[in-house]
Amino acid sequence: MKKTTAVTLMNYLQGISQDNKEDFSRIAMGAKFTVEPSVQQRLENAVQESSDFLKLINIVPVDEQQGEILGLGVAGTIAGTTDTNSAGRKTQAIHALSKIPYHCQQINYDTHLKYATLDMWAKFPDFAKRIGALKAERMALDRIMIGFNGTSRAATSNRVSNPLLQDVAVGWLKKIEDNAPERVMKEETRDSGKIEVGEGKTYKNLDALVFSAVSDLIAPQFQDDTKLVAIMSRDLLADKYFPLVNQSKASEQVSGDIIMSTKRVGGLPAVQAPFVPKGTILITRLDNLSIYYQSGAMRRTLKDNAEYDRYEDYTSSNDDFVVENYESVALLKNIKMVDAPQGDS
Repeated sequence: MKKTTAVTLMNYLQGISQDNKEDFSRIAMGAKFTVEPSVQQRLENAVQESSDFLKLINIVPVDEQQGEILGLGVAGTIAGTTDTNSAGRKTQAIHALSKIPYHCQQINYDTHLKYATLDMWAKFPDFAKRIGALKAERMALDRIMIGFNGTSRAATSNRVSNPLLQDVAVGWLKKIEDNAPERVMKEETRDSGKIEVGEGKTYKNLDALVFSAVSDLIAPQFQDDTKLVAIMSRDLLADKYFPLVNQSKASEQVSGDIIMSTKRVGGLPAVQAPFVPKGTILITRLDNLSIYYQSGAMRRTLKDNAEYDRYEDYTSSNDDFVVENYESVALLKNIKMVDAPQGDS
């Protein structure tokens, strides 16, 4: 590491110590510290802003590590009548009430930068911003990956055997399978292990499959919800199925991590999000998906590791992946196309 880089790095640490109201010498020596809630909130905002998909779901701070899910979003019907001559009027909860628990557990977002990279970046005035933006973007992608692929939480995760972070935390799809199996379709016929879509099959095309899933798997009061979408895996849709929605800046069409189709599948807007497992469709409102993080529980350690010529950043957050209302979801897995997908326009 160059001397000028070391000076820039010390200034970077000084800013961190001031923001977190921590003694500079402790941080410079590599002591673990608790990130100030306001700083944690800024990081969470940066993570959400770095992903078009995360902007459409909920990222929610919670005070307690464990509790009952908040039930964000509209719960169901509220209209009714009451004969007040014989009984009083009764209010309805405007948000979903559930006894389903959440549990924010530690996830490590540990990174490092090689000295050579630091030497290159140290010359830029936005040194700290560059580091923060890079970490926020990777945290966003990893959270989406866990949300769609997480099936368990290992004591020590293994990214070699689980490249989609399947063993870091339990994600949304696995929670739907565990907590609402009646809203999951994995096969068309018993023991077939697949849902075949195409000519000569029960479902001639994806439209028929999605339409049937809404009618059969989603609770009646949510079937006509205008915010329902079909979040689909990339393999199910040809490129022609996704003309991008017009946006003001062409660059945003390229940089976005979510594609909203102008066409519909089974009457619902088709959405392509990153890391949705192959052969999968999740039907729900986007704001029915949440990531909870425990406020005040983020820990951080910054460490110069000369043995490996790098500067290390150990960051942990207590997170959980939450489905707010299981009545407004339908999960379709193991979909196999036997001919080209078709859709209405």
